[in-house]
Amino acid sequence: MSGIARVTADGLLRFQGQTLRCALGQGGIRANKQEGDGATPTGLLPIRRILWRADRGARPVTSLPAEPIAPNDGWCDDPTHRDYNTHIRLPHEARHETLWREDAVYDVIGVLGWNDAPVVRGRGSAIFLHLARPGLAPTEGCVALPEADLRRLLGAGMTAIEVVG
Repeated sequence: MSGIARVTADGLLRFQGQTLRCALGQGGIRANKQEGDGATPTGLLPIRRILWRADRGARPVTSLPAEPIAPNDGWCDDPTHRDYNTHIRLPHEARHETLWREDAVYDVIGVLGWNDAPVVRGRGSAIFLHLARPGLAPTEGCVALPEADLRRLLGAGMTAIEVVG
């Protein structure tokens, strides 16, 4: 079976006969994703690896590479910096996101293959598959699912998402 989940603009994720609600970017979905637009990019986005907070839960069951995060993990979202759209260690001089958060949103993260081969400055950064906020509130451009759904899909072999308009 294919490991690709299909995500549509109406906030539905389909995988292996299941249809689940997911959260998308507050800016909708866009083929011409730009840094700061709040949009989820369209396209086939492979899950490069899984990051998770080991202090808050077990390693997700997955065939993908997985590594626990620590309080000094971050992601550079500064398009003017050489580390743009890469995993960084904190403290860091450029604008960045902290992966070790007080809320649960980044307790499980699927790092999506967006703007990483090669990185194009300003095309968008930190596009993740992560845990949803209550009520599936919109994201800053990521795809988000409730934790039980995300863990179940990873365990069922999901290895990429295809976002379509």
